[in-house]
Amino acid sequence: MNGGTGTADQGPSNGAGKERTPWMRDFMKVWAGESVSLMGSWLVQFALVWWLTIETRSATVLAMAMISAIAPQVVVGPFAGAFVDRWNRKKVMVFADLAVALSTAALVVLFWQGLIEVWNVIVILLAGSVGSAFQRPALLSTTSLMVPKEQLARISGISQAIFGIGNIGAPIFGAILLALVPIYAVLSVDIITAAIAITAVLATPIPQPRRARDERTSVTGDVRQAMRFVKNWPGAMTLFTAAMVLNFLFAPMDALLPILTFEHYGGGAPQFAAFQASIGVGMILGGVALGIWGGFRNKMATVGVGLAVVGPALASPGLMPASMFTAALGGVFAVGFFISMVNATIMAILQTVIPPDMQGRVLSLLASSSMAMAPVGLAVAGPAADMLGAQMWFVIAGAVTLLIGLATFAMPSVMSLGKGLPESTATDSEAVSK
Repeated sequence: MNGGTGTADQGPSNGAGKERTPWMRDFMKVWAGESVSLMGSWLVQFALVWWLTIETRSATVLAMAMISAIAPQVVVGPFAGAFVDRWNRKKVMVFADLAVALSTAALVVLFWQGLIEVWNVIVILLAGSVGSAFQRPALLSTTSLMVPKEQLARISGISQAIFGIGNIGAPIFGAILLALVPIYAVLSVDIITAAIAITAVLATPIPQPRRARDERTSVTGDVRQAMRFVKNWPGAMTLFTAAMVLNFLFAPMDALLPILTFEHYGGGAPQFAAFQASIGVGMILGGVALGIWGGFRNKMATVGVGLAVVGPALASPGLMPASMFTAALGGVFAVGFFISMVNATIMAILQTVIPPDMQGRVLSLLASSSMAMAPVGLAVAGPAADMLGAQMWFVIAGAVTLLIGLATFAMPSVMSLGKGLPESTATDSEAVSK
């Protein structure tokens, strides 16, 4: 998988008129294919979680499944990112999609033959997660080579909207399909969508950044270089730490929201579904809004304002009395709307500023460190909610999020993150050969 099909010099033009057409045509093929594949993966995830729930009725098994889907990306992620920066990114995306498809195909055969066991599902979730650890940084780092820098925030916003659509659509279509066809037929959808993604990538020229440094450096050396890059980039360590804290706070929400619905608001499945739908619709509209608007000129101002709004919105379901359920729905809608903007803007900043030949490693470091906080948050939030009530976690999470949003404006190094690398950092990174 070594070698490349092009260089960063073949990336998008920032001009106008005819020069804009090629980047949009090529990128949209890849982006649409990978988005379809992601939808298929969400569908499979829903089907498997439901099967595990029905077969085992065990929260421990469901927790093991969640850990299986997360752990490889935490452990393998930084090294996967280093390989992404070394290898041909088109081949990485193809082989990653193929690995996920083959994992699903194994499940299809086992379900079809009636040989499936719970441990089979856990192991194959692990394998599929390893493929995802390569696929995501490859796609994200390729995006910055194919899309003009001034369009990255809009593209990230639209991607967040797709994520919101998946949050709503996957459970709906998954439930419909499970009622109509056997589970192995539902899982087969992921193979079809992966094939669509692979075809789209193969049919599209993918630019490849030049490596500025000696290729004889080790993979672990590449990871250490990425760590030094983050450490020496003023404000980046603060951003990474904030992302870890926020993921620690947000990860338990899926587990606590049904408890909040039942115990605090006295609701049932329809009310829980309304909460989830409100978050999903908020994410869709927030992504679309950013796609149209593009954010403030200083991108970190968009992040700071977004988090400052998310804080009170997140606290509102825990503060409101049970009679104000409709207002609580508005609060979680605002969370989805503005967190979509925040996530998309941060990704656009990273894709704009980080040198193309280092994006795989650095983006993987951010993803791995943030995802590592998910099981920690779940471990802390469960006992805390049992002692203090689920609504208290929402209030605490909202207060901390508000403080992080306000603190953003008080730190010049953080506010300048979107303006490019300091000269010393840019020189050290030797990003792309001239």
